[in-house]
Parts: sequence; C-alpha cells; structure tokens
Amino acid sequence: MPSSLAAPPAPLPGASLVPVHDAWAERDRHWWRSSVIYQIYPRSFRDLRGDGIGDLPGITAGLPALAELDVDAVWLSPFFKSPQKDAGYDVADYCAVDPIFGTLEDFNALTAEAARHGIRVIVDLVPNHCSDQHALFQAALAAPAGSPAREMFIFRDGRGEHGELPPNNWQSHFGGSAWTRITEPDGTPGQWYLHLFDSSQPDFNWDNPAVHDEFERILRFWLDRGVGGFRVDVAHALIKKSGLPDWGGRADGSSSEGFPGHEAPMFGQDGIHDIFRSWRQILDSYDGERVLCAEATIDPLDRLAQWVRPDEMHQTFNFAYLHHPWNAWELRRIIESSLRAFDRVGAPTTWVLSNHDVVRHVSRFGMTSGHARPGDGLGPADPQPDYWLGLARARAATLLMLALPGGVYLYQGEELGLPDHTTLDHDHRQDPTFHRTAGERLGRDGCRVPLPWTADAPAYGFSSSGASWLPQPGDWAGLARDRQAADPGSTLNLYKAALRLRRKLALGHGTLAWWPEHDDAGVIALVNGDVLAVMNMGGGPVQLPAGELLLGSHPEAGRDGVLHPDTSVWLRLA
Repeated sequence: MPSSLAAPPAPLPGASLVPVHDAWAERDRHWWRSSVIYQIYPRSFRDLRGDGIGDLPGITAGLPALAELDVDAVWLSPFFKSPQKDAGYDVADYCAVDPIFGTLEDFNALTAEAARHGIRVIVDLVPNHCSDQHALFQAALAAPAGSPAREMFIFRDGRGEHGELPPNNWQSHFGGSAWTRITEPDGTPGQWYLHLFDSSQPDFNWDNPAVHDEFERILRFWLDRGVGGFRVDVAHALIKKSGLPDWGGRADGSSSEGFPGHEAPMFGQDGIHDIFRSWRQILDSYDGERVLCAEATIDPLDRLAQWVRPDEMHQTFNFAYLHHPWNAWELRRIIESSLRAFDRVGAPTTWVLSNHDVVRHVSRFGMTSGHARPGDGLGPADPQPDYWLGLARARAATLLMLALPGGVYLYQGEELGLPDHTTLDHDHRQDPTFHRTAGERLGRDGCRVPLPWTADAPAYGFSSSGASWLPQPGDWAGLARDRQAADPGSTLNLYKAALRLRRKLALGHGTLAWWPEHDDAGVIALVNGDVLAVMNMGGGPVQLPAGELLLGSHPEAGRDGVLHPDTSVWLRLA
C-alpha cells in the first residue's frame, strides 16, 4: 500500500511542496476511487405524469443532461413502496417501487438508459429502520412479546410500576422520545419499540440473524437487476450497545461536552463491521465493481476510516468536509487529516458539499451572521443569506473540491447554483422534524424543492401541469437549466467544464501537496499533478504565480494575475 508520505512530486518553479497524498498504482485505479456520483432526490427531479411528484420516467428523461456533466453514477434516494411519512425513508417493501414513482419496469428502463450513457445506478438502502406499515412490523404488533416476529425489531418492557415509562432516555433525531408504546392485541398497554427517527420508523434488531438474512435477500434482489451498488442510510446505527444504557449526549451521537461521540450507545458499535464485511463479500461476488457507500456520522476521522477498510465499505461520506466553515486554515486541516486517515486504510476520500439533509452550500456560504444547524433549515423569520455572496463562494468551493484526489458526490441542482427555499411557508412543510418539534426545528424541506428545467414553463418545467409537491421560489427562472445552458458564464457550464477537465487531467486519481503557504492566511493552495488550485477565502486580493489559466470559478477570475476574494482558479504552472 503506497504511503501518503512517500517522495513528493518534483518541486515546481519557486515552490517547495509539502506532500500529503500520493496517487495509487495503475492497478488500483478502480472507477469508484475517483468517481463523480450525482444524487437524485426522485420526488424533486422531474415529473412526467403531471401529479407534482417526480418519478422514475422523469429521471430517465433527464439522464442525457446528467451525461453532459460526465458523471460516473447516479444515486437514487428511496423510491421503494412507502407511506411517505419521511419522504420514502420509511420503507414498506424494499423490493417494490412505490406507485407514486412508477413501476419496476420503469426502473428497468431507467437502468438500461443509464447504461447506454455509461452511468451506473446506485440505490439507497435503509437497513436501520423500516415503515410501521412493513409486513414484518405489522406481524410483530400482532404477535406476543418474546415471539420471533417481535424479535425482528427492538421491543422492550417499559420502566415504572406499570411499564408506563420508556425503557431508556434515548431521543429521536426528529425530536421527542425514541420510544413508542403499543397497544397489545388484547387491548392492554404493551411493550415499547425503539425508533431513532420518526415513530413510524421502527428500528430493526440486528442482533437477530433473521434480520441479516432478510437484508441479504434484498441486496441480491437489486444486484440481480444490475444496480451499481448501495448508499447505506444511517450505516452507523444498526447495532446498539447491549443493555441499551441511558445516554446524556446528543440524539445524533455527535460529540458534545462530556459526551464523546464514540461512547454513544446507539451508534458505531463494533459489530456493525461484521455486517458490512458480509455485504462486501456479496457485492464482490458480482461483476462490474459494485460499491457500498456509508452514511456514517462518526468522529474523529481516524475512526470513520475504519468503515472503509479493504474488506468493508468502498466509500463513506466525509461530513467534516461537508460542514467546513469559510476558513482556509480549517479547510486545509480537514483536507489533510482526511487524506492521511483514509490513506492509512487504503481507501479514497469522498468529498461532498450538499445533500438532501442539509442547507445547500450556496445558502450556507451566503450567511454572514450565523445560521441554524445545517439539518434544521432556514425560514422566513431567520436572517436571509446573501445569494450572490453564497453563489460566488459555492462556485469557488466546488472548483477546489473537484481538484482534490478521491471521489465526489454532487446533489441535484447544485450545478444550477440553487439555494435553499428559505422563505417557504410553514403550511407547506412536510419534514417530520418540523412536526415532531412543533416548528422549533424547520427541517429539510428547503433543500428538497423541485428542480427548475425550463424558465418559461409551468413549475419551471419540473411538471407539465404546473403542480409541485413543494412550491418553488418565484425568482428561479434565471436558474433554470435551459437558461444556464445558453450562458457561457453560468454555474451549469462551470460544472461541465470543471468535471470534463477533472476527468481529462485524472485529478481524482492524482496527488496532493500544499503550495507554500501564502502570507495571507485566507488562501488555500494545493497542487495535484501539474495543476495548482488556489482559493481565496480571505478579505483581499492575492497575486497568482505565472502559469496557464485552465479554469476560474468566475469568468474573470485570475485573468489579470490576481485572485480576488471568494474565487478560485486552476493553473498549469509554467
């Protein structure tokens, strides 16, 4: 296994490079090590049936636009049969397509069309919990305590004289207790079941081998249909600590004062790794390099890297990078510590700036007076982001990210420079977080608003009828894909150019070394191969070294040899 600290590349003129990450050997150039994967949130991508909800035929129709972005794969958020109480993350049948999205035949057509464009299809697997409408949970409700049907889930007797208190003090991610008491078939108050999320999402009992068997069946069902792999939802939560002890820390398991994240009893337990080793063996038995990517909120980075050891996951999201502040020193620290941690286990680092659970980075970077936690959303009563500042910073940050070695995930609409819908009326909110906290936390609806395709069409071309399951802002016409395609300086065309160059220059398989630190602490500069990427996160302009300007985050960035604040460039050095 090559070392991050092997001999650095030859120094470039005027530079004494500080090596961080060396390229992998040619034999290790698997597609997923440098992949660009585009996340599709199906209900908001494109609606061909006119009911206001995106569907699988809409995704199929949109694939040519994604092929223009030169992506390797699309990741589909859940499209399985579901009551849709948590936008499909409450699964009622893992092997059926929900009618609101289409049919299994529609899925087959989607994968066939994706393959024609050289795009793999990755599906979202939700193994921690299912819907309370799932046949297995309905069977558990009808069965007695201690029965095999109940053992598929985490049922416990309550505390207190009459079992009237929850079994422990765990809290739901969406607010309130993580336990709900059932009424037994005979009408008496009964046991409690665990749900780390909504009460409609009971957690599976992964201490039960029958649960393992059920998910191996599900994996094979989709692998046999040619999917390129799985993004694994809440991958860190499957195994709970024996005895389910109380926890005084954060509900999401993130570290807080006195409660380090690695001690959270509902997350990151050692037994999880055996599950993923068994899944990796299944995927490796299929051809075509099928992949596993973990959504695992684990800190520190050295501990997260354990999830991508050679016999486990291929990738895991880098949430430290996603949440980085607009600060060059902190960003450099995260990049360097990420590469060193993942290099130690022979895995690529996977970079991401937005997804369906956080405020879009255009809006995050546009906040000048602080903002809510990324998953809590922004609303009309909050300080509003400066869109143009946020867009400039988002374009700069994206260009720097695409210069990094490793894999990249893009969230639908970021290539259009979409912000969150920060003035969404509360009457339209559907996120269970909003309802379970009585509006204290707004939730994630703002980043899930349907995409604008055509400036002058109803619902901006998302739906021919003009219907839209969440209302779109009234000022998105200029952000529509057709308008941007015709504008050489648009965010869409910046993404196209950067992704094309990234592939041509093999930056995903590349090296990383730091350019000598600039006197201005607001500048971050890195060298990948013979490309120097520079981002100015400071307050004043900085002089660039001589070289060929390959691309700038703004059409004029770097053209006068100076890099202004909130912009970035790629240079080929002379």
